[in-house]
Formats: sequence, structure tokens, C-alpha cells
Amino acid sequence: MVNIMVTAGDFRNGVTFEFDGGVWQVVEFQHVKPGKGAAFVRTKMKNVITGGIVERSFNPTEKFENAVIERKDMQYLYNDGDLYYFMDNETYDQLPLNSDKLGDNFRFVKENTVCKIISYKGNVFAVEPPFFVELEVTDTEPGVRGDTATNVQKSATLETGAVIRVPIFINTGDVIRVDTRVGEYLERA
Repeated sequence: MVNIMVTAGDFRNGVTFEFDGGVWQVVEFQHVKPGKGAAFVRTKMKNVITGGIVERSFNPTEKFENAVIERKDMQYLYNDGDLYYFMDNETYDQLPLNSDKLGDNFRFVKENTVCKIISYKGNVFAVEPPFFVELEVTDTEPGVRGDTATNVQKSATLETGAVIRVPIFINTGDVIRVDTRVGEYLERA
């Protein structure tokens, strides 16, 4: 396998590279050419494994090894304690993952949902659920008849156990669409 190098002058949003023992993704960048002195690239970058964000300047000719992040669709099967099992739909291989690899938005994922398993050099570091899921409301206060105030919300427990805010007209048994990226109610399904 050929190691592809990327220079700081080639940085664009979304570029991933190896630096200082970590895998980083460019979040923001700015090429700066001051009146005096050498040009540089001001970069805001995110460690894709830990989630930490750092700002740093680089010489535009500095070279880094390009980091290829693999994203694979796998079906969530079930969990057993702290282990969550995913299946590759092509090979039927099962992959157990610790709960520390799952983000907060995994609380919206029910069994048999296809998620993206994100890895670097075979090491899984994140699980990305679908952006939108349809879930049944299993418990919520009944809406008060005649209460038509706009933007009035109440708590609702979903079939996965997650609790979110929903409009007052949503009832137990309703199926709703949820945006997993922000954990918010979108609409009735």
C-alpha cells in the first residue's frame, strides 16, 4: 500500500491526516500571507478518535501522511451488557463493540438498524446512526384538550428508552421521526 502524503498547503475542510501520533480532520483552515515573513496555514482540527479540537499553524510545505477513514454499513443486532453486536450484511461476520465507542446519539438506535461503523486501520473508533429514525412514543403525558399554544412541549419516552421533548399533541403510541444528530423531534411519521 502506498502512503499518500498531503501538505498543509493542500488542507481543505474534511481532509484527514496523521499528526503527532493522532488522526486529525481539518475543521477550518485559512491560508495566511503576511506582508512580512513566510506564509502559513492557520488550522482548526479535530482529533477523530478523541473528539478534541486544537488550533495550530503549519508551514504550507509541511507534509503529513493522509489518513483514510473507513465507513462501513453494519446492522445493529443486540447488546449484552457493555458489548453491542453489529453484523456485516455482506459477510455475516459479527463485530462486538464496547459501549465507549457509541456516541450519545446511539440512544435512538433500535435493533436491526443499519449504522455506519467508522474505523482507522481496522480500529473502530465511532458508530454513526442514521440521521433520521422513526420511533414509537411509549410514554408521555396526554395532551390537554384546547391547549393550542404554539411551541408548548412535553417530555416523551421513546421505544429505545431515550427521552426527548415533543409537541403537546403527541400521544403514547404515536410514531415520530427524530433527528439523531441533535436529538430532536421532527414530525409525526
